[in-house]
Amino acid sequence: MFRHIMIAGALLFVSGTAMADEFRLKSTDISEGKELSAAQIFKGMGCEGGNTSPQLSWENAPAGTKSFVVTAYDPDAPTGSGFWHWVVFNIPASVTELDGGVGSGKGLPAGAVQSRTDFGVPGFGGACPPPGAVHRYIFKVAALKVEKLDLPIETSAAMVGFMTNANALGSASITAVYAK
Repeated sequence: MFRHIMIAGALLFVSGTAMADEFRLKSTDISEGKELSAAQIFKGMGCEGGNTSPQLSWENAPAGTKSFVVTAYDPDAPTGSGFWHWVVFNIPASVTELDGGVGSGKGLPAGAVQSRTDFGVPGFGGACPPPGAVHRYIFKVAALKVEKLDLPIETSAAMVGFMTNANALGSASITAVYAK
């Protein structure tokens, strides 16, 4: 009996340690499963929000990380392929946080590139789903094994996603929701 208790205790310790070292994305502005605030809602197309990218920070990136990619994606958009709200790549490995509002282009880390979203331009575009169902907004950071993706600013989000997946060491995400 004592042996079983020791084994169970050891498993709890190991799993607790693994959780502590897990690649994690955090935010002071958005939370897992919670509704986006007015700050992260688009201003235009019938929506009246702040159109402000959320603060994001991450920890415990995988060993060998040389750069990061941050994206915001709505898989529930009625497009047949979802909707990309934000794409930032070539974030240096030394960076572990993006301040709120950097999606406007001001305050991005040196070398970071915001590419074209499904709004047709670079930068953060907030949530603005059609009336009805709740949409999920997946904010994701991916750790890459390369220092940079050699892609121009006009590169589509799908191509950045392809290159990200081809070079990813790991990723972490927060999924927030919104409906109007």
